[in-house]
Amino acid sequence: MRNCFVLLAGLALFCAAPVFAAEEASPPTTEKPEAAAPKTRTERLDELFINLKREHNEKAAERIAARIWQEWNQSGSAVVDLMMQWSQQAVEKKKFDVALDFLDQVVTLSPDYAEGWNRRATVHYMMHNFSKSMADIERTLELEPRHFGALSGLAQIMRETERKELALDAYQRVLVIYPMLRNAQNEVGTLSDELTGEGI
Repeated sequence: MRNCFVLLAGLALFCAAPVFAAEEASPPTTEKPEAAAPKTRTERLDELFINLKREHNEKAAERIAARIWQEWNQSGSAVVDLMMQWSQQAVEKKKFDVALDFLDQVVTLSPDYAEGWNRRATVHYMMHNFSKSMADIERTLELEPRHFGALSGLAQIMRETERKELALDAYQRVLVIYPMLRNAQNEVGTLSDELTGEGI
C-alpha cells in the first residue's frame, strides 16, 4: 500500500512539472526568428576571394581556389553543364573542333557565363589560335575580373609570343588575386630576371 502511495505521489509530481515549468517560462512570442538567408553566388565568391588573398599557406590557398573553381563551373543550366562536360571529354580525346562546337553553343546560350568563355579560350590556346583565345579571355575578364585562370592564360600567351613585359604584368595581376599561386610566383621571378638582363 505504501509503495502504491509513493508511486501515485511521484506520478502526480511528474504530471505537475510541465505545468510548473510553463508557468515559470516567459510567455511565448508570436514573432518567429528570421532564418539567415542563404548566401548568393556573388556573396560566396566575394568571401572566397577575400580568404584567398589573405591565406599564407599554399595548400590551404589551393583548397580555397578549388572552391572558387567549383563556383565558376556552376552555370545554372543543366543543358550548359552537359555541353561543358561533353566539351571536356572532347578535349581529353584531342578532338578540339568538337569541343569548340559545344563551347560555341555554351557562349550562345549563356553569354554571361564567364567559365564558358574561359573554357573556349583554353581550347583556342591549345589549338594555337592565340588571337581568338585572347578575345575570349577579354570577355571572361569583363564578366569576372578576378578570374586568375584567364589571367594566367593571358600571361602564357604573352610569354609564348615574346611579349615578356605584358606577361609579367599579367602574372603580377594574378598574384594580386591569388598571392600563393606558385606557378605565377615562379614566372614573376623568372621574367623579372630575364627583363633585367635585357635592360628594361
